Amino acid sequence: MENGRADTLQIRQVLLLFVLLGISQAGSESGRFSVAEEMQSGSFVGNLAKDLGVEVGELFSRGAQVVSNDNKNRLQLDKNTGDLLLSESLDREELCGSTEPCVLHFQVLMKNPLQFLRIELQVTDINDHSPIFLEKEMLLEIPENSPVGAVFLLESAKDLDVGINALNNYIISPNSHFHIKMRVNPDNRKYPELVLDKALDYEEQSELSFILTALDGGSPPRSGTATVRVVVVDINDNSPEFEQPFYEVKIPENSILGSLIVTVSAWDFDSGKNGEISYSFSHASEDIRKTFEINQKSGEVSLTASMDFETIESYSVIIQATDGGGLFGKSTVRIQVMDVNDNAPEIAISSITSPIPENSPETVVMVFSIRDRDSGDNGRMICSIPEDLPFMLKSSVENYYTLETEKMLDRESQAEYNITITVTDLGTPRLKTQHNITVTVSDVNDNAPAFSQTTYTLRVRENNSPALHIGSVSATDRDSGANAQVTYSLLPPADPQLPLASLVSINADNGQLFALRSLDYEALQAFEFGVRAADRGSPALSSQARVRVLVLDDNDNAPFVLYPPQNGSAPCTELVPRAAEAGYLVTKVVAVDGDSGQNAWLSYQLLKATEPGLFGVWAHNGEVRTARLLSERDAVKHRLVVLVKDNGEPPRSASVTLHVLLVDGFSQPYLPLPEVAAAEARADPLTVYLVVALASVSSLFLFSVLVFVAVRLCRRSRAASAGRCSGPEGHFPGHLVDVSGAGTLSQSYQYEVCLRGGSGTSEFKFLKPIIPNLPPQCSGKETEENPTFGNSFGFNI
Repeated sequence: MENGRADTLQIRQVLLLFVLLGISQAGSESGRFSVAEEMQSGSFVGNLAKDLGVEVGELFSRGAQVVSNDNKNRLQLDKNTGDLLLSESLDREELCGSTEPCVLHFQVLMKNPLQFLRIELQVTDINDHSPIFLEKEMLLEIPENSPVGAVFLLESAKDLDVGINALNNYIISPNSHFHIKMRVNPDNRKYPELVLDKALDYEEQSELSFILTALDGGSPPRSGTATVRVVVVDINDNSPEFEQPFYEVKIPENSILGSLIVTVSAWDFDSGKNGEISYSFSHASEDIRKTFEINQKSGEVSLTASMDFETIESYSVIIQATDGGGLFGKSTVRIQVMDVNDNAPEIAISSITSPIPENSPETVVMVFSIRDRDSGDNGRMICSIPEDLPFMLKSSVENYYTLETEKMLDRESQAEYNITITVTDLGTPRLKTQHNITVTVSDVNDNAPAFSQTTYTLRVRENNSPALHIGSVSATDRDSGANAQVTYSLLPPADPQLPLASLVSINADNGQLFALRSLDYEALQAFEFGVRAADRGSPALSSQARVRVLVLDDNDNAPFVLYPPQNGSAPCTELVPRAAEAGYLVTKVVAVDGDSGQNAWLSYQLLKATEPGLFGVWAHNGEVRTARLLSERDAVKHRLVVLVKDNGEPPRSASVTLHVLLVDGFSQPYLPLPEVAAAEARADPLTVYLVVALASVSSLFLFSVLVFVAVRLCRRSRAASAGRCSGPEGHFPGHLVDVSGAGTLSQSYQYEVCLRGGSGTSEFKFLKPIIPNLPPQCSGKETEENPTFGNSFGFNI
């Protein structure tokens, strides 16, 4: 049975091999682009849609991407425009060395349906390297009997550029004995030869020196220099000669270091020092010098570094045999590297999808490519996966494969699969590479987030700083991954008048609530809003909770005195008869506080008085009463300063000034304050002067009109005087209001509601006690006196 399974596997591998061979022979659409090396990342290469005849929208919808065999992203595709852009700066010398043209191969992968488009990018050379001589000084020993026209080899310069930018010419500094002639070796490398123009004479000049300059073909050209020192020697008329002008050897790329590759041999007919031959490499590149070495005496060429057929397939080495007199001969050795199966297959993953939904059949899990750097059978490959998995491999062009689901997956049966992809080449011995991937099966979004509470109550003190964290809401989701990631948001308020967006905000990630502005308890004591928690599944599920914010009062309002008014007008004077007994109600200070609770509890205190001990203020209701009997020795006018203070922490306060005038009886005329009398005295002369002036320049008709106007003005003035709080005469008006003791006063009083005459706003002056048979003043007297008031109630004096 095992033999049967082995035969089946072998048949499948053979069939897959034929499929691969067929695909490799099948052509696919290809595009060719060209870009100069060293261009910056992001440079434009070409338009893929235009050159390959593909619609730009198709590139985006089919998820086009650019992949390469070596799994390096040197190109990037703009799916919106179809433009190919450089992902990194390209160095032609690093990518291709001396190979020309330098062509990089890429594939454009498109899905739904799966399609591969082949593109080639040629990296053109720029002149970014100067010729370099490996030896900065060359020593030549030339016999003096060398004939005119004799040629001497010089070390060539090395230029990493290719094409027109490669090494192009050699020149030497002006001299009378030599000129430069350029030669081309079998590898198309140019090297200089020194040609003798004038016979040398050791006795005349034993040594010459000049500068050798190597120029490339770039624009502008780059150059490198070396010093050539010629030592003139005597009489060596025979040059060494090799047994073979050309040697060719083949060695496997895995040869052991130190192995003998070839032995070259040359002879010289001269004797003595002039017949002694030494061997050396001539015009050898850096790769040759690193990989091989030659024994100067025996001519044995041995291996000093590992060779790689996939990098360099052959070497051309020029060996120079030089005798003791400076004459030389040359021979070329061509070393052909033979490929061995020393590279295992490689797997480059283009895309992978994990997790995959459990209810999706024939889903592409992974797209990958395989390659083997060897050649021939060593580079042919077979790709396979275990047969007991619900997955299958589908081959595509140029060794590209897709791993797809073979049937619908059931997460409840198995939530995870470990897949081993095996790639084996057909070399001897066979090499293989395995790549393991883990594919997980994802679940659906079937759980909505759940709040820890259905209702949250938060408390914040007013006058808070903006962006203050006032609390948090929390919800959890039993799903996993994106289905469990909860996002918080505010619901529109039920009351459209509530400016919720300017009051609070919520952190969408952690549910923290912040006050966006400073809250004012006097304007808003509490508000309520809804919060939604939604997961990131598709479709998204959500739940809601209610949040109630209670604003706590702070002592941020000082007491405001309603009476006596503090509007800057002439102060009102309270009249007190000298016959008043102790406890006589002079007036009452009325104040309010915008705060609430104990922050609005007000207390009254007599701060200053003209005569201490004469008046007192009750701390709880602000009533100002006499503290003792009045006497003739007491001053007529008194000034009282009453302090109103709340019970907050820290307490806030306000003060008010009262003017009290003592009179012998209610029949005594009320004398205005000195400053009021002075103002009236200043106003009367001005009126007289105005009337006289107008009368002097007006005619009789105008005089009659002015008289009529003056009469009307006088009537208005009397009416206004009757309505003023300081009017000296008049009777009580009929609009009186009876205020019961339900307020801060303990007894019933009768008050006048005085409207300010001519004010246009008809504002209330304030409530004042009314004394019968007195002119209408803002100050009033209590009709009933309690002689024991000062003793029975505690008030401040």
